[in-house]
Amino acid sequence: MTEKEFVQQVRALGGRAFIVGGWVRDKLRGVVPHDKDYMVSGLREADFQRVFPQAAKVGKSFPVYLLDVDGKQTEVAFARKERKTGSGYKGFAVTYDPAVTVEEDLWRRDTTMNAMAMELTAEPPQLLDPFHGREAVERREICAVSGHFMEDPVRALRAARQAAAFGFSISEQTYAYMRACAAELAQEPTERLVGELTRALQTPRPSVFFRALARADILQVTFPELAALIGKTQPAAFHPEGDAFEHTMMVVDEVAAATEHVVARFAALAHDLGKGVTPPEMLPHHYGHEVKGLDVLAGWNARMQLPTPWLRAARFVIREHMRAPRLTKPGKITALLLAADNLHQTLPVADFLAIIRADHHGLPNYLAAAPEILQRLHTVSGRDCPPELRGPAIGMWLLGEQTRIFRQWKQEKLG
Repeated sequence: MTEKEFVQQVRALGGRAFIVGGWVRDKLRGVVPHDKDYMVSGLREADFQRVFPQAAKVGKSFPVYLLDVDGKQTEVAFARKERKTGSGYKGFAVTYDPAVTVEEDLWRRDTTMNAMAMELTAEPPQLLDPFHGREAVERREICAVSGHFMEDPVRALRAARQAAAFGFSISEQTYAYMRACAAELAQEPTERLVGELTRALQTPRPSVFFRALARADILQVTFPELAALIGKTQPAAFHPEGDAFEHTMMVVDEVAAATEHVVARFAALAHDLGKGVTPPEMLPHHYGHEVKGLDVLAGWNARMQLPTPWLRAARFVIREHMRAPRLTKPGKITALLLAADNLHQTLPVADFLAIIRADHHGLPNYLAAAPEILQRLHTVSGRDCPPELRGPAIGMWLLGEQTRIFRQWKQEKLG
């Protein structure tokens, strides 16, 4: 079915059809829009089902259907109103009868740039912008539609994420609404927070997300492990950027510029978690933070279950980010390179190098040449060992041979 046919059938039922959400926003931003989401109003659900029997219902609390339009599976939602009846994102009573207007549906949305609709049943199609989303896009500003924003506290994280995704600022009124979400955020299911964290790490500058949460006084509620880094001073000679929080923000942004891999970005975010528990009397030094960081990460995971690949990568980076640039003994260098390579499916070696480079403003020679060295190390395997060796002796022999290969590389390249 084409979009034109879909619109004609909705119009024939006496209803109205709209494109809503990100497609409209991106069209106004001058960005090539992607998937369309449709909304219909003025229809009874039974009539919609009769005219579109092929539509598959996926919504539980309110009608949302999957329908093939222009060769793509698209969502078609019914216009709805929401009334707050309890706490959290489930504490709403939803109304979606034919009397619900498009303006009522848009009013319940989070930010003004997401509260616009393109009416397709108008000729020509017409932009509906009752909350001045176009002006917000032109100002490059995230603005809450209304105080309704506070009724789902995770919208505070979404506003911060939108700022990071689009490079927009956040209005002062929206910051006030975000701040007011603190109490309910503490009660939210942690999987919702992990979901927003995942999306924030996918943005071009994840630091914008965390800085916005800090400014709204909700970083301590949502991600206290990161909030603990604020004010943890560091030796200025090595960290002119500022405290441990500023350093972490710098590293995560540099790694985000180097790789789209969310696992690597999280590992960068977590690399200095141990600095958050440094005793005040030890500052500006952070002795042993690479050990303490493992405990902080474990506590974070106990509080909200983190994805297993994130944990594997972060543990490795926390353990190794300080010693990796300082190693000098060939055996230890070889072992580190092999350990990094063994983690490759979770954290590619190139991503590990990106984290170390961002953290230390460069790489030692052996890390800069890690791909070449690893290629040489893999020219020998346990199958090549003397036939009389058994068990652990095979591994010891193999490491010895690979260390010898590294020494050869070092002699060739560095003299």
